Order: sequence, then structure tokens, then C-alpha cells
Amino acid sequence: MEIIDGKKISSEIKEECKEAALKLIEKGITPCLAVILVGNDPASSIYVNNKKKACEFCNIKSLSYELDENTSEEELLKLIDKLNDDDSVNGILVQLPLPKHINEDHVIDRISPLKDVDGFHVNNVGALCTGLDGFVSCTPAGIIELLKRSNVDITGKNCVVIGRSNIVGKPMALLMLRENATVTICHSKTVNLKDICKNADILIVAIGKPRFVDSSFVKKDAVVIDVGIHRDENNKMCGDVNFDDVKDIVSKITPVPGGVGPMTIAMLMKNVIKASERY
Repeated sequence: MEIIDGKKISSEIKEECKEAALKLIEKGITPCLAVILVGNDPASSIYVNNKKKACEFCNIKSLSYELDENTSEEELLKLIDKLNDDDSVNGILVQLPLPKHINEDHVIDRISPLKDVDGFHVNNVGALCTGLDGFVSCTPAGIIELLKRSNVDITGKNCVVIGRSNIVGKPMALLMLRENATVTICHSKTVNLKDICKNADILIVAIGKPRFVDSSFVKKDAVVIDVGIHRDENNKMCGDVNFDDVKDIVSKITPVPGGVGPMTIAMLMKNVIKASERY
């Protein structure tokens, strides 16, 4: 069994971004990411700080907009319009979740697709569906990098994705199709979930339930990617997969923490570089 090291692979990608940023700076283009945080959700604040640190490491300029919890939707949309029109800003990221009085769909829709480095805009999702070039949601894009850089051959393999969210499950399935896997998407209404998972050469779990997937879901020598992140009753971090139960039957597996998590920010940096190169 091989543990797929997301920290190591994400560091490689950030080093590549650092080099690419230096080349852009030599041409007079300074890659720049604007991050907007509304309210003071503690988890969101940590994510935003991590993004700032990653930008600094990768020679990417970061602009930070920390708005009050009571900021109106109209004020937020005005700020996005301003950043859309600012040629020095290559990427715009609005940290989710937003306060309840702000419609997330309106906000995502307002970001220019050319600056939508989160890959959530309907134009970018449409590009992914039709095989055109666009920005891909960072977590699924990171999982593809994890698989490829761990020498997992995807072509022709049975891939099962558990979870159908717009952020992970759906784009993940489309990316695996793009890589020529045969893909099944499972969700809360799936019948015979275990039987379907047992056929997976590559099992990607983004279900949001701690340690839900155990050895009864996994076939021998499967590759298991765990997207979940939780704290258990002892405040220990764990994923959607019961790592200890499946580790002896899989060929490769991502740990939690240190697997998929670090890849998300690395791929965000990659998207900012891509946006800057397009510019």
C-alpha cells in the first residue's frame, strides 16, 4: 500500500507556479489574486490566510477584501464589478459560504469567467462539460494531479465517485471522463452502493460523512481518494474513508490530513498563473 502524499505533490506544483510567476514578472505581468471574505467565519478566515501565504510563496500578489457580516449583496456585487474592470487583477475569489442574506449564485455569476479561478462560473462548468478550455474547480483538478503524479493509469479504469456536489462530485466525474475512465456517480439515493463501489479501480469519496466508507466498499488493490475532512469525537482529523480499515487492501490511498487538502490551494495558484498567462 502506498500513501499518496498530497503535501509533497502540492509543494511541487507551487514551485512550478513560482517559476512561472517569475517568467511573467520578467515580461511585466504581475500575477494578482483578489480574495473577498464576507463576515468572520473562523474556518473561512483560516482558508483565506492560507491562500495569502501560498500567493506570497508563489510570487503572486494578493489583494484582500475583508467585508463586514452585514455587507449587502449589492455592495459585494459592486466590488466584484470593480475588480472585473481592473486589468491588474487576474483572478477573483469570493470565499464561500456567504452570509445567508447574500445569494451565492448571483455572486458566482457576476465574476468574469476569465477571472473565475475557482472554476464555479457556469461558463467554466460548461467548458468542462463540452471539452473546451476553462478554469476547473480546484479540488477535482488537484485529484487528477494526485493520480497522474502518483503514476495511476486512468484510461479504461472503472471510476466510482461518491457525491454529486457542484464543487467536487460533478466536475470530478467529468474530469475522469476526460481522462478516459468509465465513470459511475453515486449519491444518497443510490441503490446497492457497496456493490457499485466494489467494482471501482479508482474510488473517489466526497460524501461528507466521517469514516463512512470501510473495507466492505473497497475491492482489493483499488486506488482510494478521500475528499472528506472532519473532526471525530476525540477532535482528531479524519476523512470520509475509514483509513485504518481499508489501508491493507488498497494499492494507493490519500490520507486525511495531508492528501487532497493541500492540493486545493496549489491548484488555485495554478489557475491564477493560467489567468495571468492568458492576459
